[in-house]
Amino acid sequence: MSESLTRAFICIDFSDEVIKEVARIYEILENKPFIGKFVELENLHLTFKFLGDISEEEIKEVSDKLNEINLTKFEAGLGEIGIFFVGKLHKPKVVWLKINGKEIWSLQELIDEKLKDFFPREEKFNSHMTLARINYIKDAREFEKYVRNVNVKSIKFNIDCFKLKSSELR
Repeated sequence: MSESLTRAFICIDFSDEVIKEVARIYEILENKPFIGKFVELENLHLTFKFLGDISEEEIKEVSDKLNEINLTKFEAGLGEIGIFFVGKLHKPKVVWLKINGKEIWSLQELIDEKLKDFFPREEKFNSHMTLARINYIKDAREFEKYVRNVNVKSIKFNIDCFKLKSSELR
């Protein structure tokens, strides 16, 4: 019998105030319908490192290494909204919300350093929260303009912990 694997990642969750702001942004974005899916409010997070499918033994090793990090509480904040595009056709794939705070980058580098013997370093860390995944939008340029004009409230929040989480693909 083969060992079961867990799809794991390291992240932070967000405060109720941040979640309420994202819910407000979702209402605005619903005015420009697209084929795709908003991330459920309870699943919003900022990923520091995606680990992939790992064993129970690896989870224990990762957990032990992460427990060596002595995190000092710091402040972060919501930034601008944007879109990740793919391909030469400039196809929108992800609507995201920037998470500001230089300490976020420091924490991500520290996590990478602690796990360097187990996982490759992040090459393209981008401090953001994924809001929606887009499969199709009729007018990508119009949608991009609309999204970039969404006014995001300047909410500050404290980060005092990070989590090792598992997820299921559906």
